[in-house]
Amino acid sequence: MRTLHIPLGERSYEIRIEQGLTGSQVERICEHIEPSAVTALISDENVWRLHGESFGSALKSAGVSFTEIVLPAGENTKRFPYLERVYKSLADMRMGRDGTIIAFGGGVIGDLAGFAAATWTRGVRYIQVPTSLLAQVDSSVGGKTAVDIEGGKNMVGAFYQPAFVAIDPDVESTLPIREIRAGMAEIIKCGAIASEKLFDKLRDFRLDKVHEDEFEDILYSGCKIKRNVVAADEHDKGVRLILNFGHTFGHALEAKYGFEKYNHGEAVAIGMRMASRMGESMGITQKGTAKAIDELLARYSLDIREDASSLLPFIKSDKKSEKGGVKLVLLTQIGQTEIFFISYEELESRLAELDSTWQ
Repeated sequence: MRTLHIPLGERSYEIRIEQGLTGSQVERICEHIEPSAVTALISDENVWRLHGESFGSALKSAGVSFTEIVLPAGENTKRFPYLERVYKSLADMRMGRDGTIIAFGGGVIGDLAGFAAATWTRGVRYIQVPTSLLAQVDSSVGGKTAVDIEGGKNMVGAFYQPAFVAIDPDVESTLPIREIRAGMAEIIKCGAIASEKLFDKLRDFRLDKVHEDEFEDILYSGCKIKRNVVAADEHDKGVRLILNFGHTFGHALEAKYGFEKYNHGEAVAIGMRMASRMGESMGITQKGTAKAIDELLARYSLDIREDASSLLPFIKSDKKSEKGGVKLVLLTQIGQTEIFFISYEELESRLAELDSTWQ
């Protein structure tokens, strides 16, 4: 069992990494729920089918009365029609400001439920119980909540911290291998931007070890890196931007294909490959870094190549775009980053160059 404290003053909370959601994890979850108040458990159909009965029974045995809201699985659920469905359910439950929302699912459910919590009666308590590796190391940590619109991913959202995060590494046993690889992309990103030690450790790690204690250490290391960044910059004004390494291109890829061809981790992996190559061609990234990124991603079957030039219109629509350009997170070397503003004009040229030279 590992714990991480997120030091944000009155908004501080704990991340607990422990195997099993039916024992002490549930006891800690219950400490953050007002017994007499309304509790909603938001999940998706896949997670609820696999884990709903055991987790729900554990909550009820611990004295928590709740109403489940089970939504379709997939990125398209993170949109206003489903948010409205959640609001309707909360209204039917008569949830007041003393209520609690439990987000029990992957990143889509975490983002949607978190945004509902941030906005229902101007804010109710919520607890993250992430069930995908990607959500465990990424979206459940840091308080970013959002829904998608036609104009782009996560365009409508709020910074709203959970009261508690319960991470169970055992749920990886029920994840498709594609989803585990997607989560590994985010852990690779953490090593690339902030820890050469973690990056090197991932060179020797095998996916058949995701159920062993060694993986809990890797998961803890990834969460700790994000904890440190979030604690220094809660609202994404400065250093927290480094967490977007690979994301500018990755989000554009997701939007280009209507969120259907690639999952988030795959898109970020492609984005990291693009960013490391572009950084080297600009003289910012140490030579050989792109090769190191490629080799590590290949170890997890994430060495995917995509057309770069077609991404510019989608990058211009990204929420982090600024007048005339966008801030790119580029590596100076493994474990170190630089935030670089690039104009759309130069970016168009760099993307074309990337397509012509990418072997």
